[in-house]
Amino acid sequence: MADPARARKLAKRISQIVASAIEHDVKDPRLGAVTITDARVTADLHDATVYYTVLGESVDAAPDFASAAAALEAARGVLRTKVGHGTGVRYTPTLTFVADSIPDDARRIEELLAKAREADAEVARQATGAQHAGEADPYKPPRTEEDDEEPAEEETRG
Repeated sequence: MADPARARKLAKRISQIVASAIEHDVKDPRLGAVTITDARVTADLHDATVYYTVLGESVDAAPDFASAAAALEAARGVLRTKVGHGTGVRYTPTLTFVADSIPDDARRIEELLAKAREADAEVARQATGAQHAGEADPYKPPRTEEDDEEPAEEETRG
């Protein structure tokens, strides 16, 4: 097993090589909007998982993950060759491409935070003219000496 620090360095280098190869060497137009976000290498340095995301053509257009995945699968051999030449390791890791879910998760979290802010604003609006139910001071007042002196009962029993 390799050193975890070495695996991290190799993963970083693989992500740089793959990103550069997609930009400069692979001539597939379907890869024009692909961005490499991260790479992970197994402890034995034999398998690498490359995470990517796809940008849409415009802000409103949905990204085409299917064609990007097909293009990456088609270019897997070329990219592995580039990784082998660029890293110089004895065994070139196999590449697996996985669509990164972090942008979708971040978007979902932002939507949930917006809903929470709206709910907080609604509660604040409702609480503006609200009054407490019951007395203003719901707690019992502290006992005084007068409360401690109870009237004496007659001790005669008959």
